[in-house]
Amino acid sequence: MSKRTAKDAHLPVGECVTQVGINQDLSSVYNFSDAQELHLLELLKRTAIHGESNSVLIVGPRGAGKTMLLKCVLRDLLEDKEAQKSLLQVHLNGLLQTDDRIALKEITRQLHLENVVGDKVFGSFAENLGFLLEALKKGDRSSSRPVLFILDEFDLFAHHKNQTLLYNLFDVSQSAQAPIAVVGITCRLDVLELLEKRVKSRFSHRQIHLLSSLTFTQYLERVRTQLSLPDGFPDSRFAQDWNDGVKTLCGDKSVEEVLQRHYNSSKDVRSLHMLLMLCLSRVSVAKPAIKPADLLEASRLCFADAKANMLHGLSILELCLIIAMKHLNDVYEGEPFNHQMVHNEFKKFLQRKSNSMYNFEQPVILKAFEHLQQLELIRPVDGSSAKTQREYQLMRLMLDHSQIMEALQKYPQCPTDVKQWAMSAFG
Repeated sequence: MSKRTAKDAHLPVGECVTQVGINQDLSSVYNFSDAQELHLLELLKRTAIHGESNSVLIVGPRGAGKTMLLKCVLRDLLEDKEAQKSLLQVHLNGLLQTDDRIALKEITRQLHLENVVGDKVFGSFAENLGFLLEALKKGDRSSSRPVLFILDEFDLFAHHKNQTLLYNLFDVSQSAQAPIAVVGITCRLDVLELLEKRVKSRFSHRQIHLLSSLTFTQYLERVRTQLSLPDGFPDSRFAQDWNDGVKTLCGDKSVEEVLQRHYNSSKDVRSLHMLLMLCLSRVSVAKPAIKPADLLEASRLCFADAKANMLHGLSILELCLIIAMKHLNDVYEGEPFNHQMVHNEFKKFLQRKSNSMYNFEQPVILKAFEHLQQLELIRPVDGSSAKTQREYQLMRLMLDHSQIMEALQKYPQCPTDVKQWAMSAFG
């Protein structure tokens, strides 16, 4: 691919790469079928247009296309003018709405009913929710406006006290008090086991399962189609050269090995997009093509261990404390430790060394220990008393043996005796 082509068209290569993958049909990129899309569309249509209440769960691993399936269905549903005019949407996320009080506030906000609720005091959650749905009744007829409740990370809502939110939403959907549809999105296959008996009895038990059945050949084809430029690209000659380059890239043996490794670790579309975006970020006017070396470098960045990389920036003292913790873990088989135990282990190492290079005062060692806690390389044991002196508070090491040894090999100018101490069977 020549530089002249991109420049002659007066089209920045950056503009070329922004169009990569835009000609893809979403259902082919993700794992949902037309039948699943149609099934969900019919369910939501019955709520939005005919006022029939429904509930459904979309279950599947992360990156399988659960949210994308819902987005595609909503896009098709809102093409209907009647649905577009009447349907209200409430989006809740289990990571954000951590209890029912916060969830209720968010429902009120998204339905724009803050002024209606005002300073009213409600006796129960059900009374509050009932009031909100009652407030949505139209002036010209007695029917309430249909509401679509989308609960992302559905399984986290099951951990709320008494599952009040789920109980009331399913109760409304079953008793036809108001037309609502409840759509839960979750990764947990055992999600129904988390529900209380009274909640489970009010759920319709409809489930849509999205499971990844992607073969490596399909994965490779997906990479090629995602990187290819669309037919309507302004510079057809550049597009032809680019697409030929992508074809050659996908046929390269080293590239195939890298992609096989990614396929084996995760078939998630988002992780694939991250890999391809890192490749595309290396494209410029001076280098208007993706080379196998770019993919290898992008793969290295994707698989880089963040915690092992963090170890490269530690001081020698902090690294020695990590090694002392490693030895304590080996001796006591992963039991928690405290600062005093680590200090004693470090002193054993110093006693074997004639030089005073590693002699540090106690407050300096304690400060280094606290810095490791701030970096979250160690963390306090759950339930350990806050009243306990800092030196005796129990901790756990958040690194495994291989991460520490890999970091030591890459640590700049790591003293030999520290390496030998780390590799010895016992401290």
